[in-house]
Amino acid sequence: MTSAQASSTDIHLTIAGMNCTSCVGRIEKQLAKLPEVNGVTVNLATESAHISLNSAITIQVLSSAIEQAGYSVATDEVYLNITGMSCASCVGRVEKVLSNLSGVLDVSVNLATESAHVVIAKGCISTAYLIAAIKHAGYDASHNNASGTGGDSENTTLRPALNQDTRHLLISALLAAPMVLGMILDALGYPLMPPAWLQFLLATPIQFWLGARFYRAAWYAIKAGTGNMDLLVALGTSASYGLSVFQLVTQYLNPSTHNMGHYYFEASAVVITLILLGKWLEARAKHQTTAAIRALQALRPDTAIVRQQQGDVRIAIDQIRSGDIVVVKAGEQIPVDGIIVEGSASVDESMISGESLPVQKTMGDTVAGGVINNDALLLIETTAVGAETTLARIIRLVENAQAAKAPVQRLVDKVSMVFVPVVIAIAIATLVSWYLYNGHLQEAIINAVTVLVIACPCALGLATPAAIMTGTGVAARHGILIKDAQALERAHNINTVVFDKTGTLTIGKPRLLNTLAYDNNPKNLLALAAALQSSSDHPLAKAVLDEANSRHISFNVATKPKTLAGRGIRAIVAGTTFILGNTRLMQESQISIAQFETEANELESQGRTISWLAEIGDTPQLIGLLAFGDEIKPTAQSAIDRLHKSGIKTVMITGDNEGSARATATHLGIAEFFANILPDGKAEAIQKLRSANNIVAMVGDGINDAPALAAADVGMAMATGTDVAMHTAGITLMRGDPTLIADAIDISRRSYQKIRQNLFWAFIYNLLGIPLAASGLLGPALAGAAMAFSSVSVICNALLLRRWEPRR
Repeated sequence: MTSAQASSTDIHLTIAGMNCTSCVGRIEKQLAKLPEVNGVTVNLATESAHISLNSAITIQVLSSAIEQAGYSVATDEVYLNITGMSCASCVGRVEKVLSNLSGVLDVSVNLATESAHVVIAKGCISTAYLIAAIKHAGYDASHNNASGTGGDSENTTLRPALNQDTRHLLISALLAAPMVLGMILDALGYPLMPPAWLQFLLATPIQFWLGARFYRAAWYAIKAGTGNMDLLVALGTSASYGLSVFQLVTQYLNPSTHNMGHYYFEASAVVITLILLGKWLEARAKHQTTAAIRALQALRPDTAIVRQQQGDVRIAIDQIRSGDIVVVKAGEQIPVDGIIVEGSASVDESMISGESLPVQKTMGDTVAGGVINNDALLLIETTAVGAETTLARIIRLVENAQAAKAPVQRLVDKVSMVFVPVVIAIAIATLVSWYLYNGHLQEAIINAVTVLVIACPCALGLATPAAIMTGTGVAARHGILIKDAQALERAHNINTVVFDKTGTLTIGKPRLLNTLAYDNNPKNLLALAAALQSSSDHPLAKAVLDEANSRHISFNVATKPKTLAGRGIRAIVAGTTFILGNTRLMQESQISIAQFETEANELESQGRTISWLAEIGDTPQLIGLLAFGDEIKPTAQSAIDRLHKSGIKTVMITGDNEGSARATATHLGIAEFFANILPDGKAEAIQKLRSANNIVAMVGDGINDAPALAAADVGMAMATGTDVAMHTAGITLMRGDPTLIADAIDISRRSYQKIRQNLFWAFIYNLLGIPLAASGLLGPALAGAAMAFSSVSVICNALLLRRWEPRR
C-alpha cells in the first residue's frame, strides 16, 4: 500500500506548532497548492487538519507540505521487537514494507538489536497494523512496551530464543557428528564413512526440521520478490542434499553405479550445523552488546520505603507519586529523582555520570534515581518517577542511539538489497561454466552450492550496528550520552570545538566581587540589583542574591520583570523602571557609563564580568556597576590541551565582555574568541566556521546556547545545564567536566574505526570467498564455516570497544 488514502476520501492530521489564526491560513494555503488536495479545513482549537483528497497521495507528501509552512504533523514513536531477520536484505525488506504503509513517516530497522523504530502520524495507523504488515512479510513482531522505562525486554525475547537455538545446535551437532568423523577418517585413509542410508537418516532431520527456518524465510523472501541469506542457504543445502538423494536412489535402482564419493549428505548437514553455530555465537555476542542497557536497567530498584503518617512503608516503585517522601538508608540505591529534605551523605553517581569519586549531597541538593547512598540516612522528596526520571531518560537515549541507523549503514543496506540476486546469478554462471568445462554435473552443482553458502550478507548487516551499540554503550557507562548514530558518525571528523564560557569552561557560579555606586551608596545599589534579579535563575542573579543575603540587605519585590536576551533584565521597583545588564544594553538605552568606564575597563582586563544598573524614564541615569568573577574549571586546561594535541582547533564564544573573554581565552591557550555575542550571533558564528570547511562541535549548557548547538555539526551539552540545551544537542555530557569532550570525540573515532574495519572485512570475505568458491577451491562445509566466522568475527571486533577507557 503506497498511498495515504484512496481517491475521493478525507484524511485527518494532528498539527503541532499552531498558535494563532495566521498559522491556520498558512497551512491551508500550503496544502491547497497540492493538486491531489480538493479542500482543506484547519481547526486551531483541535490543532487538526481535515483534508479532502481527489486522488491518491502519501502522508509523507502532506507532512512535507505542512513543514514547508513552518509547522509539523504531530507524531508518535513506536518501538517493535522483530524476530526472524537474518541479514541486511531482511532489514531492507522490513523497512520497505513499513515505509509503504499509510501514516508511516520514518523507519529505522536494526539487525543487531532485532528492533524497529517507527515514526507515525498521530492517529493515522495502529501498532497492530504495523505488526500485521511485518508478519505478512514473513517475520514475527511484537510491541516493545519497555523502551526507555527501564523494563527488561531482553528477558522476554533474547533468552528464550537463545535456549531454543542452543537445543537445535546440540541436536544438529549430534546428528552431523558421525558424518563429520567419517569424513575426517576417510581423508586419513580409514574408509569408515557411514553407509548412504544412515547418512540419509541423519541428514534429513537436519535439512527439514532444524533447517526449516531457512525454508520459511526463503519462501517469504520469494513472495516479496527479493532475496536474503536464508534463500542462499536453502538453495545451496537443498541442491547438495537433493544431489545426494538422487545418487542414493540411482544406486538403489542400479547397484553397479555405487560410488561413495558422490554423496554430499555431510556437506548439507555440516553447512546447516555451522550456520546454526554462527547464529548461536552471534546471539550471545549481541547479548554482550546490550550489556550497557542491562546495567542501567539494574539500577532501578523494584521497591522503596515511603514515609507516611502511620510510619515508613515499603511499596512498589510504580506506586510512588511526585511529592512522596522516600527514605533511603546507607548502602541503598536511591529509587527516584528528588530533592534531599533531610540528611547529608556522599553518593556514588558513577553509573549515571561516570564520575568515579563520591559526591557529597546535603539538604536542598537534587539526586537522581539509581545512584547509591553511601553512608547516611536521607529523606528525599520525589520530583520524578517512572519514564520521567533521569535514569529512564538515559536508558531511552542509549536505546534510541543503539537502534538508530548511521548514514553509512543506509548505503550498505542498498548494496545488500541487490547482493543476493547477484550471488544467485554468479552461482548459476558457476554451474553452467563448470558443466561446460568438464561435463561433470555433480562437481558443477557442488561449486555452485559453495558460492551460495559462502556469499552471506550477514556480516554486512551487522558491521555498523554492532559497533554503534558497543560504542554508545561504553560511552554511556563513562558519562557520555550519544543521542543518535548520526552524532556518533559525525563526531569522528570534528576539527573545531567551540566553547561557551560560563558554566562550560568556568564553574558557572560567579561571585560578586566589586560594586561601584554613583551616589557612593553600595548598599542601595545592591538592594536594587537584588530586587531586579529576584525572579531570575541566571548565575549572575544568584551571585547578587547570595551577596545581598550574606550582608542581610532587604529589598523590594520587582514587578513586570522582562528578560532582554543576551543583554540583561528590565523591571519596575517602587514605581520606577530600572535596567540591569551589559554594556550593549546601556548603549541601546543611551545610558552614559563614562563615570566608571576607566574602572570598568580595568576590571574587565582582570577577567571580571561587568553589569551596569541604570534608571530609565524621563531622565535616564546610571546607578552603578557590579563586577563578577568566575573560576575556571580545574579540568578545563587539560581538556583544551588534549584537543590541541589531537589537532583540533578551539574557539570560545561568550556573551561576556571582551576583557573577561580575553582573560579566560589567554589563560587556557584559546587563540580565537568572540565576545559580547547574543544567542543568535552564536549560531551565526557557528555557521561562519562551518562555511570555512570546518567540522564544528559546539559545547554549551544554557538556553542561550541552544541555537548554536543546533547549528553545529555536533552539539554537546553539559548535563549540569538546562534541559533545552540537552534536548538540542546530539551528545550529552553527564558531568560538567570539559575533558569529556575529548573523550566523546575519542570514542566516536574508535567506533567509526570499528565500523570501517567491520565493513572492510565483511566485503573482503565475499570478494575473496566467492571467486574461490566459483573456482572450485572451497567445499560447501568450509564455505559454511567461513560464512559463520564472518558474522561472529564482525561482532567480536566491535566488542573490543568495551575495553575503551577515558584517558586520565
